[in-house]
Amino acid sequence: MMKGQIIEGRGGLYTVRGEDKAEYVLRAKKKFRRQHVKPLVGDLVDFTPGTGDEHGWLEEILPRQSECLRPPVANITLLALVLAPAPAPDWLLIDKLLLGAKMQNMKTVIVCNKCDLGESAIEEATRDYANADVQILRVSAHKAEGLDALKEIMRGETTCFAGQSGVGKSTLLNALLGLSLETGDISRIERGKHTTRHAALLEIDGLRVMDTPGFSLFEFEQVMDPAELMEYYPEFADYLGECRFQPCYHGNEPGCAVSRAVQEGKLSAVRVERYRQLLEKTRQLWRERYD
Repeated sequence: MMKGQIIEGRGGLYTVRGEDKAEYVLRAKKKFRRQHVKPLVGDLVDFTPGTGDEHGWLEEILPRQSECLRPPVANITLLALVLAPAPAPDWLLIDKLLLGAKMQNMKTVIVCNKCDLGESAIEEATRDYANADVQILRVSAHKAEGLDALKEIMRGETTCFAGQSGVGKSTLLNALLGLSLETGDISRIERGKHTTRHAALLEIDGLRVMDTPGFSLFEFEQVMDPAELMEYYPEFADYLGECRFQPCYHGNEPGCAVSRAVQEGKLSAVRVERYRQLLEKTRQLWRERYD
């Protein structure tokens, strides 16, 4: 029995990098299907290597530190949220990604790429997320600016890059890892014209990156009690217990300390407004959770 991590999965076969750094092609035992458990790229596993031309077997999937619905991957520890001056940032998407990452106990960093084209994105991010407990980096993949600082944040983590199409995720990965990933709407290694797009865990120069098919919204299971949503907004912590009514959801309740802080310019009005949009969505999902 050996330990390793799934770095790729296709056609019922899983490639695992063992603790000896060798790669093994394995099949999953039938018990996983009976248990309704699907092995995911990123899973830490116990396995038995094959002999000769025979494939080995996945024996156990170890507890996951994090799990994502789409793309289906596990054990990401750092979510890098990439935005740029153009296309115009989708700040609600950034807030959703931050929320999902915090729910999964992932670290986060906002990467403002293409800063050589303008400062608008990083200026907005710096203003609106000043107290949100997230690091913000100014980066230009094209001019190789800010890459060393990003690499330092990534070291020791398993990183996945998320964000809108066109913000330069693939170009950024090319610059960081020295690979030839497709640019545009897809991030993957070019393994041939007819290769199925799939997730893969890359490890290059001490950096571990989850390379996934193109996506814009990194999805997590986000059904929660609406009263818990505010707990994922660090900037609200200073106002705990100061609202007129308890509990206060920081929606449109009278005497809300968060609303007062917005009026006084202590909190970002647009960030709080987006929080309230997510609050309404959370309430809807909570009401429909048994439907």
